[in-house]
Amino acid sequence: MPQQPFSLQGFLKENMAQRQNYAVKLDQLKQKKIAAGLVSERFPEVSGMVIQMTYFRKGLNPVLMLRTVNVFPTAYAYFNMDCMISGCIDGGFDLSPVIREMVKKHTRLKKGTLTCNGENADLASDHARIDYEVTITFNKKP
Repeated sequence: MPQQPFSLQGFLKENMAQRQNYAVKLDQLKQKKIAAGLVSERFPEVSGMVIQMTYFRKGLNPVLMLRTVNVFPTAYAYFNMDCMISGCIDGGFDLSPVIREMVKKHTRLKKGTLTCNGENADLASDHARIDYEVTITFNKKP
């Protein structure tokens, strides 16, 4: 099959579409964060959190990334981390239920594992996971 000649007009059109899609996704993420509210509003008894994650993928080098997120009361109470695997659709790791349960039970430390539920015909159902450690600091009672 012969290669199609380069078209600047086609390239610019495709690039513009990608930018618009990216802008829409950023706006959707912003709306989700606003809807989640602030940590100080949702969890007034919390003075801070540290979320440590190790991202794993299938393959020879399974550790994809180490990540630490410091969460302050002024941050959004949005705890859904994207899947880092290219091509994963609607995947990610939602730590919201973990954090809600920890606050409800006044738990300071919790460790666990979450598996990505994203989809793609080219990816295994267990293509990615995270091991997490959440540490919550509660406000001192007067």
